[in-house]
Amino acid sequence: MAPWPPEFTLSGDHVTVETLSQSHCEDLSEAAADGELHRLWYTSVPKPEGIAAEIDRAVGMTTYMNIDAASRRLEIGSTWYRKSVQRTPINTECKLLLLGHAFETLDCISVEFRTHFVNIQSRQAIERLGAKLDGVLRSHQIMPNGTIRDTACYSIIASEWSTVKANLEWRLQQPR
Repeated sequence: MAPWPPEFTLSGDHVTVETLSQSHCEDLSEAAADGELHRLWYTSVPKPEGIAAEIDRAVGMTTYMNIDAASRRLEIGSTWYRKSVQRTPINTECKLLLLGHAFETLDCISVEFRTHFVNIQSRQAIERLGAKLDGVLRSHQIMPNGTIRDTACYSIIASEWSTVKANLEWRLQQPR
């Protein structure tokens, strides 16, 4: 049985989304060092020296994960961007491409997003995409520093995709 989803590359005006490989290691190590994002206790950005191991585990800047092929559902997560490109069109376009592929090519019925409840920046970014809060999984995970994570769960369902898509395309057309 072929893996679902199969490998793909998506290109937009601001980004190219492609399958992660070791050829990305140097660029991602530099990106992880920008802003020392790995020091944020409420998220999971790898240390620059840990990027090679992250790539080996197929975790990148943003990825499909928790894939449920039988139910045509997946999560978009493990998202992080170097400090200097945060709040630029990059995340919006990446999500537009990934969501479009999920709903229009893979025929997903739902795409989920999860983040630490206290990660307000991430929650606001997810909400700007048009995802709706499904709920909070309380005491969901133990973080590397020993604290207990409450996980905010969001989703976009297939019937919402056309509206979400129109909004993301509109956002990308706005002057910066």
